[in-house]
Parts: sequence; structure tokens; C-alpha cells
Amino acid sequence: MIIFGTKGYVYQLAMLTLVCGNCGNPAAHSLRKHVTKFTLFFVPLLPISTSYRTQCTFCGTEHKVPKDQADGMIAQGTGTGQQNQGAYAPPQQGQSHGNNPYQ
Repeated sequence: MIIFGTKGYVYQLAMLTLVCGNCGNPAAHSLRKHVTKFTLFFVPLLPISTSYRTQCTFCGTEHKVPKDQADGMIAQGTGTGQQNQGAYAPPQQGQSHGNNPYQ
């Protein structure tokens, strides 16, 4: 007897701050990669389909994104024609941040 089937996997690639196209709020959006793989005897062997999606953490709306656009979002850290609000990045060690005399 041969046991085969499919199994889905979800990988979170990035968290981006974008303006949601549904609710209009600047909120964090998770960029996720959904992969469906063919399994043989419960061992995942071949990817059958791959899709990329963003999900708004404020309203929960999910949008499909093309692969090249998802790659661009990861590389640039910006949205798909939407306003990027930017994320705070703390200063690296050895860099001064403002007029703090204790650094």
C-alpha cells in the first residue's frame, strides 16, 4: 500500500508597516509564504504550489502578492504602492543617537 497526499507550510518572511488597503490604518502587515508539498509516506518531497500573501494585523484582511513584488518588499522594506510608515531601528553599538552625553 502506498500512502500519499499533500501538506501545507506557512513561512513568515517579514513584518512591514504599511497602510492597509481595506481599513486605511497604518498597521503592521505580515508577509507570508504559503507552500503546498506532495508527501509520500508522510515525507514532504516536492513543492506543488507557492503563493505569497500579506495580512493586516489591524483588520485581518489578507491579500495575495506576486513573487517578484514580495521579493521587492523584503529587499526594500516598503509596501506595494502603499505608504510606508517606516519602522524604528535602534542605533548600532558605537553610534551616537541624539545629544546623550552618556553614550
